Amino acid sequence: MPRIAVVTGSTRPGRVNNSVADWVIAELAERSDAVFELVDINDFNLPLLDEPAPAAYQSYQNERTKAWSAKVAAFDGFIFVANEYNHTVGPALTNALSFLNAEFNNKAAGIVSYGSMGGVRSAEHLRNILAELQVAVVRNQVMFSLFTDFENFSDFKPTEQNAGTLAPMVDQLVPWAKGFASVRSEAAVAAA
Repeated sequence: MPRIAVVTGSTRPGRVNNSVADWVIAELAERSDAVFELVDINDFNLPLLDEPAPAAYQSYQNERTKAWSAKVAAFDGFIFVANEYNHTVGPALTNALSFLNAEFNNKAAGIVSYGSMGGVRSAEHLRNILAELQVAVVRNQVMFSLFTDFENFSDFKPTEQNAGTLAPMVDQLVPWAKGFASVRSEAAVAAA
């Protein structure tokens, strides 16, 4: 059974990102086709990228990077909860992704975005970043508006219509996560 991380996208004080990520985890609790785990990037205390070597070399010097690497490597797929900030991906998520490379390769992802326009610009920019990391992003995505899915722009209360887009996205993600596990296994055999 594939392991899929629900990855928070913000470390900002007072963030609403966690309420969206917690909602995703709760909504997926009854699914039996994958194991879902919340991964809060704030728990890894990643400063602005401070590793001396490029991530592709995997020669990490800092313990927090090694811990982040081990966590990401353990998953077959990801659901990124991406806030839109300045018309793009929030800086904390961009930074966290920049620390690693191979740990993301040949895995699948889905995106849950939010912002004034549903976080669509964040999601589109995140797709480009993930492509560079060799992560295949499913077509369906979930978008929440700060105007309709958050009370007072802070209390997450998704509309039925927008909440209903999570299951179809995950229905695409789970088979891709399974499929890419085979790709990684074949690549490991070929490299041996």
